[in-house]
Amino acid sequence: MHQVSATTRGGLQFITGLKIQGRVLGALIMREMLIRYGRENIGFLWLALEPMILTAGVMVMWVLLGHEAHGLTVAAFVLSGYMPLTLWRHISGHAVSCLRQNLPLMYHRQIRLADALIARALLETAGTTAALVVVYTAARLAGVIPAYQNLGLLLAGWLFMAWFSFAVGLIFAAGSERFEFVEKLVPPFHYLTLPIGGMFFMVAWLPSGPQKLALYVPTVHCYELFRAGVFGDTVQTFYDVDYLVKCCLFTTAVGLFLIDKVRNHIKFE
Repeated sequence: MHQVSATTRGGLQFITGLKIQGRVLGALIMREMLIRYGRENIGFLWLALEPMILTAGVMVMWVLLGHEAHGLTVAAFVLSGYMPLTLWRHISGHAVSCLRQNLPLMYHRQIRLADALIARALLETAGTTAALVVVYTAARLAGVIPAYQNLGLLLAGWLFMAWFSFAVGLIFAAGSERFEFVEKLVPPFHYLTLPIGGMFFMVAWLPSGPQKLALYVPTVHCYELFRAGVFGDTVQTFYDVDYLVKCCLFTTAVGLFLIDKVRNHIKFE
């Protein structure tokens, strides 16, 4: 008989665990889609249509009002700002109340609290990404925005924004279960951080002092990465991938720790 080494057994167990985790997340995503959008009319297509409509509306408004973006194409600048903003707000904002809504599922041994948050974040990322692709394609075919210059940087900025939004969402989710007022503070938090988040400016446009302050904000690096991918060498961008990774890792670790601690405080609705 052939003996299976400990390394091989460990590898097989890891692969099996990944398959189980994939099935769990897939089932949670499908459940989330059905609960939120139902089976009638266009259903889950609203997940992509909502950010598409809002982004297209903002782009048209800025173009009609004649806004200038330091020599950049206004529609492209709006797209590069509003779509990452939508990703940030949807992932971090929809994490609130996610735990109590999915608590009955925790009786299944394979499902953890964090799984519900991961599934919701993946769903929001998929929907907003689909909206980005459709809006960009339509605007490109209409000739109102130039072609993107670096797909790698664009994707890096987009995925870092999704990761950081998920990490902050973990903290929001845990905080909203411990303290009722946290849920009410999340929308004002999103609005109050708009001026410093990086949507309305590029770091190169700021004086040297505010530049240094702006680069302490993780989302600013996400916007700069994304815009470096959109505009290429036509703009000067400032971003630090190492800083972003450290911020995302630290925030994720804090969020997961708080999620683990908050389990006993969650109440059934």
